[in-house]
Amino acid sequence: METLEKKSVAEDPILEEAFMTRLLNGEKIEPKEWMPENYRKQLTRMMSQHAHSEVIGMQPEANWITRAPSLLRKVILLAKIQDEGGHGLYLYGSTETLGTDRSELIEQLHEGKAKYSSVFNYPTLNWADIGAIGWLVDGAAIVNQTMLAKTSYGPYSRAMLRICKEEGFHNRQGYDLMIAMMRGTKEQQEMAQDAMNRWWWPALMMFGPHDKNSSNTIELMKYRIKLESNDDLRQQFIDRTIPQAEIIGLTIPDPNLKFNKETGHYETSDINWDEFFNVIRGKGPCNKQRMHNHIQAHEEGKWVREAAEAYASKHKQL
Repeated sequence: METLEKKSVAEDPILEEAFMTRLLNGEKIEPKEWMPENYRKQLTRMMSQHAHSEVIGMQPEANWITRAPSLLRKVILLAKIQDEGGHGLYLYGSTETLGTDRSELIEQLHEGKAKYSSVFNYPTLNWADIGAIGWLVDGAAIVNQTMLAKTSYGPYSRAMLRICKEEGFHNRQGYDLMIAMMRGTKEQQEMAQDAMNRWWWPALMMFGPHDKNSSNTIELMKYRIKLESNDDLRQQFIDRTIPQAEIIGLTIPDPNLKFNKETGHYETSDINWDEFFNVIRGKGPCNKQRMHNHIQAHEEGKWVREAAEAYASKHKQL
């Protein structure tokens, strides 16, 4: 690893130019190849944040495992949560190829040096929230992750190919649940609309701040880590989701919503960015609860990690 790190941090205009040419040609960068240090740092930050989000995102849904209305819905929810844990493992493993150990990534999360998606700091208040998360939150994730499947870093790109397939299942089960609620009683319909009202705006915030206010977007797009901007991705999500809501009778909680025939896109009200940044700073409804639960689970699982490491070490010596 020491050789790899020295190779990556060396300032070499010739290597930098060759690297950028490879990106422009659509080539994938692999772990042992030379890369600019800023490329490595941006990837590590983004991939670790993505991994943390997958794992923290298990919490709001796990809250409803024991209260699912049927065995079928419970099995579906269990499978979805299990997938999210697997996504976190794929992404932690991919991040480690850049030279940062998983234990260090988790330590950064616990110390507040690393972030995860703001959307997972909101509570799940009724069963319809499970549908809203699958449909809206995972729907927003798919738009973003489909782009990331084409990212310039090989391990990240390959991890996203598998993750996107599973997220497609999550999105469909969420929409199916919302359809079932809207075909149900008046109370169930009201629950679905209430979930829609609470999750619509946090889902739009998932794409991050406007590009002009995002210090990382320019560099991420320069290195072809991201291929599309925050605002373009958010618009894609809006345009595909609003017709889905209208078909099943849900109302978008935005009095200023309108379709622009000239542009072919929906126009929405301004997002409450003060709320977004407050949640990012740790002042969301569930920030403290989410982190407390993660730290507690990590500590309680310490003996399992130690036992696995001891077993591996013993058999390596044999």
